[in-house]
Amino acid sequence: MSMTDPIADMLARIRNAQHAQHPSCTMPGSKQKLRICQILKDEGYISDFSWQDDDKQGLLSVQLKYQGEEAAIEGMRRISRPGQRAYSRGKDIPKVHNGLGILIVSTSRGLMTDRAARRQGIGGELICSVW
Repeated sequence: MSMTDPIADMLARIRNAQHAQHPSCTMPGSKQKLRICQILKDEGYISDFSWQDDDKQGLLSVQLKYQGEEAAIEGMRRISRPGQRAYSRGKDIPKVHNGLGILIVSTSRGLMTDRAARRQGIGGELICSVW
């Protein structure tokens, strides 16, 4: 059975693993998921991630980050969906929780945070928000 939204599946797996307080979670990998994990690590939302080759598409393992009993990620939300894409210009990119969260944007220069897209003045598809 094919999956219609692999990014939403990734976010759900991370959210469910943190809710159950697992130290890590594993999911099928892709280049876009790898870049999202790199952004989450750079912003301090996850501890680390690793790529494991298998005979298919590869496995992405994400080590989750906790501050005591609390997860570093309070919430994640998919914004642009396959049935309803969401785009924004560079100057019109919304802020997440008054700047306390991040918005991952797919631009012509690759995936980046909302702050980087605003700084460069480029817009794109609004992938997901994390706070």
